[in-house]
Amino acid sequence: MTSFEIRPAVSGDFPRLMAMDHSCSSEYVWQLALRTEMKRVTADFHEVRLPRAVTVTYPRDPSALADEWSKRDVLLVATQGDVPVGYSSAVEGGASGVVWVTDLVVVPEVRRQGAASALLMAIQAWAVERGVPRIVLEMQSKNHPCIRLAQKFGYEFCGYNDRYYPTQDVALFFGRALK
Repeated sequence: MTSFEIRPAVSGDFPRLMAMDHSCSSEYVWQLALRTEMKRVTADFHEVRLPRAVTVTYPRDPSALADEWSKRDVLLVATQGDVPVGYSSAVEGGASGVVWVTDLVVVPEVRRQGAASALLMAIQAWAVERGVPRIVLEMQSKNHPCIRLAQKFGYEFCGYNDRYYPTQDVALFFGRALK
């Protein structure tokens, strides 16, 4: 596993972060089936293998990310050497006592080398320092690599929102308690 330095982002990082390839490749999707019977709604998710890998586009407009980041409580950057190779942002949910991780991006050249894990651990440490008891990751239902990362770190499925993103994609939420 490669070593990455994790640090707070500075405004000089923004052009590089916005220019990153935010897409991912996925061979699976969490498929949603909604059923309504006798005033009872049931939502069922199951993992489906796709016939071929698909490119999953990022659900947010990369050119508007700097505006989005200004609304976040933390924006961390993973660097290799002095070059940013990934980032993660989160917002603290106020009275709910939850940190929401809204972005977790790593450039394709260094994926599967530990950058996303290092970023997630740093966000978790930031949340613990603030005394936040719970953390939630949001991701598209097609973002299988992020779903697997969440599961690897002990996050459990805790909800969804249909048409959550500007792209109208389903958002999945995975959460866990922090100590």
